[in-house]
Amino acid sequence: MALGTATGAYELRFGAGRLCLDLLATTHPDEHLDSVEVLCAWIVGAGLVPAGTPLGHADASWLVDFRELRGRIGQLVRGGLHAEPWPSYDIALGRVNDIALAAPPAPRAVRSEDGTLVRELDHPPECAALLGAVARDAVELLTDPVARAGLRECEGDNCPIVYVDTSRGRRRRWCSSEVCGNRERVARHRRRAALARA
Repeated sequence: MALGTATGAYELRFGAGRLCLDLLATTHPDEHLDSVEVLCAWIVGAGLVPAGTPLGHADASWLVDFRELRGRIGQLVRGGLHAEPWPSYDIALGRVNDIALAAPPAPRAVRSEDGTLVRELDHPPECAALLGAVARDAVELLTDPVARAGLRECEGDNCPIVYVDTSRGRRRRWCSSEVCGNRERVARHRRRAALARA
């Protein structure tokens, strides 16, 4: 799937409340990280690098590494939502901790053409630095009791997306009101209409 061919509701989404959870969302409903171009779009969209950062040096090995980190984070997040962590939890934890050791890309402020300060990176980022930033976000999420207590799995039909519920009263039910919430409202309307006809 090229970035331009994704269905509107499931294009790259960044509403889970944490960078690492946005990476997890790239698996639903299908694999989104299926090309280096889409991965680079995700890296920019997630704010790991400023728009316009050269990523021409990214290659297929980046896809492998990001998918592996995504799988490990998924094991930790989903394993933490259950009473007993899964057997592979400690292996995933060790791997995420190792990846988090890499320093994230170093930003610097530079003057733009109009004189305002904008963020740039000191040099094109290496894959390990980007992975390190995502892994650090996962470590921060999983070690913050308040954020961890806000972790929720979407109540949408067959939606596995996990998000941080920061809503008032912690009543958020869906990963996205526009996607899963709307789908649920449409299904409820259809059920009521079918009952009224019967």
